[in-house]
Amino acid sequence: MNTNQINSAAAHDGPLDNLDEWEHDVLNRYPDPAAINKEKKEEEFRNYEETVKDGVKEFYRLNHTYQTYDFVMQKKADYLKFDKKEMPIWKAFDFLNELVDDSDPDTDLDQMQHLLQTSEAIRNDGHPDWMVLVGLIHDMGKVLCLFGEPQWAVVGDTFPVGCAYSDKIVFPEFFSQNPDFNNEIYQSKLGIYTENCGLDQVHMSWGHDEYVYHMMKDYIPEPGLYMLRYHSFYAQHREHAYDHLMNEKDHELFKWVNLFNPYDLYSKNPNQKSWEELKPYYEALVSKYLPATLKF
Repeated sequence: MNTNQINSAAAHDGPLDNLDEWEHDVLNRYPDPAAINKEKKEEEFRNYEETVKDGVKEFYRLNHTYQTYDFVMQKKADYLKFDKKEMPIWKAFDFLNELVDDSDPDTDLDQMQHLLQTSEAIRNDGHPDWMVLVGLIHDMGKVLCLFGEPQWAVVGDTFPVGCAYSDKIVFPEFFSQNPDFNNEIYQSKLGIYTENCGLDQVHMSWGHDEYVYHMMKDYIPEPGLYMLRYHSFYAQHREHAYDHLMNEKDHELFKWVNLFNPYDLYSKNPNQKSWEELKPYYEALVSKYLPATLKF
């Protein structure tokens, strides 16, 4: 199956009610440690497959079937030219808010409010201002949906392509439908890579993480870039499934990924300040690190 066939077959697939449903599923797999019911055994929190929504399961079937090495390389060649649109970051947030779905029963927050809750939680804990900015922009890559990309090419747990799939990735059984599954080189432990080559040499499945990393790599300190690029790489930062591809630098910088992840997943503040109150701070922060307009 070539890339054009893949795009044609899945262009209109939208099994999730909304993009945030994937993150709700992540919360079921990795609940907030502070909120865990002590009477419930730890292993019961990993028994999510019995209760996962059909739409989430179908999402992962599509994701694991179509995220091939060739697909990733095509999307990089297409989107990393950043020739789709150019606009100020504030217009980009308005653009992103077009993804709000009224069918979501769990939240009435738009994308901007989720980003502000994440960034404000980071700010309130006294972290560096560039990390606050990471909280604000970490999901900006979801604009890929507005460029016509299907859900499975925008969100989802990320993983390396071009090497064997770990059984620590959610629903690993669906990889048997991926054309790369029958490629002996791609299904060896190291695949096209070398031992401890470093993640910068590894091609990750395509989605909003990889896209926003490349968009920001000239503007944000390296620890922040790791947060952007790997915040959905749960098979590594939660399961340590790809240590054989990581080098010492990766292990050191993943401490920042682990620091960021709880702010992304668990920052839900019903008493969030209004945008009018927060606007002066964030306008100054954005102007400190980013150009007047961004290319998408």
